[in-house]
Amino acid sequence: MRLLVTRPEPDATREAETLSALGHEPVRAPMLEIEFLNSVPLNLDGAQALVITSRNALRALGTHPERERAVQLPLFAVGEATAWAARQLGFGEVTIGPGTGAGLPPIICREVHPDNGPLVHLGAEKVAFDLKGALEDSGFELRRTILYRSHPVETLSESVVEDIRNGTIDGVLLLSPRTARAFVRAIERHGLVTQAKALVCYCLSKAIAEAVVPLGLASRVSQYAREEDLIALLESDA
Repeated sequence: MRLLVTRPEPDATREAETLSALGHEPVRAPMLEIEFLNSVPLNLDGAQALVITSRNALRALGTHPERERAVQLPLFAVGEATAWAARQLGFGEVTIGPGTGAGLPPIICREVHPDNGPLVHLGAEKVAFDLKGALEDSGFELRRTILYRSHPVETLSESVVEDIRNGTIDGVLLLSPRTARAFVRAIERHGLVTQAKALVCYCLSKAIAEAVVPLGLASRVSQYAREEDLIALLESDA
């Protein structure tokens, strides 16, 4: 299948390589641009553990002046891919979550106690799930340290616009609600709503599928919020 890859770089390139190896034809169209904030203090004093819900936070941490101090702390990673990247960065004690921010609080509550100190969430300016609220309801203090911002891309390249207009794209992979909303705005901006109805949206969650409802596109949602499950879903349609 010919598929639009909408993740920000460098994940777009990595995902495109995976799809190519499976015999698909990926077309990169990142709908978010990442801005790293490497001068922000991590606020680690007294922290008992870190929480990281994206690989972009780890990329930002990789060049942060407090990196060596941070990797000495236990880490709760949102899923397997983030945990792997964390170990590559130097983290030794990593607890793996189920792939979503919403799935982390029960694991954190089981593994650590609020009395042992605050938790520090290293992440984005905007988050899909209120991890702070969920953990504070369980008695934890959660400090949020913003290490990056994501900026929506408002337009598609001329070649992608022509591909959609000519019906040569089969589907689009969407891995976050913000990406999905940016994609919807871009389709509307280019006047492609009618032509886009031929696309199938492969979505990592129901929330992402809901974001593309205004376009009236067919949506498929993976059973689990993991990239490998989403790719397995589109493989079943190929």
